[in-house]
Amino acid sequence: MKKRVISAIIALIIVIPLIIIGGYAYYFGVGVLSIIGFYEMISVYEKESKIHPFVKILTFISYLCIVLSSCSNSSDFNIDYRLYILNLFVCLLPLLVMKRKDYSVNDAVFIIAITMLLATSFNFLIIIRNMNVLYLLYVVIITIMSDTFAHFFGTRIGKIKLCPSVSPNKTVEGLIGGLFFGTFFGSVFFVTFVNTYANLFLIIVISLALSLISAFGDLVFSAIKRNFGVKDYGNIMPGHGGVLDRLDSVLFAILAFSYLVSFF
Repeated sequence: MKKRVISAIIALIIVIPLIIIGGYAYYFGVGVLSIIGFYEMISVYEKESKIHPFVKILTFISYLCIVLSSCSNSSDFNIDYRLYILNLFVCLLPLLVMKRKDYSVNDAVFIIAITMLLATSFNFLIIIRNMNVLYLLYVVIITIMSDTFAHFFGTRIGKIKLCPSVSPNKTVEGLIGGLFFGTFFGSVFFVTFVNTYANLFLIIVISLALSLISAFGDLVFSAIKRNFGVKDYGNIMPGHGGVLDRLDSVLFAILAFSYLVSFF
């Protein structure tokens, strides 16, 4: 527990100033996290099947191009479609020139899926900060509160297993507690600091949706880990695991926020 708390404090000391400062310091921070996240996901997959180094290098380059494509103060949730096309070519064309044992269709499909998911999510982390730092804090607060109170209620009163085949420790009671407090703190933050004239009912609904999606994201990333038989994506944060173990909920909440905000 002590190791977990110390790791969290160190991470906050590094991350909070970058969020506040913004600009290229923040872009650099997101870029580093995205690189580590990409490496962690590839490492998990390679527990079962090795990916050819040449493909990994090309994929990494196209992946990073998507992540950093919004570093020019872009505040629109639009990524150049040409970058996605480039990524598809990079992932699929090697199938024509490489032997199946070196690079298979399964390898290509997995890389396409994880590069699309991670690259888009990390790119939107940059876009949301460019839009308004308070929007980013709003999403982060919801995910942190949801996760914290889900863990609290799950360990204290949790009885009904939520999804035992994916995450044996998560419970329905924990989910309900996390949804309630994630929604509460997120809504209070938004109407207090972001927009005091916002429709409270609408903000509660959006906050609830983001809290629910963040829990869903946690389960999805857990399912990937279970599929490959690993406990954590990495060990960069003692007591917490890897970057993806900490950002799984945030990345899905970021995607959900970008989707919902497009309607307003």
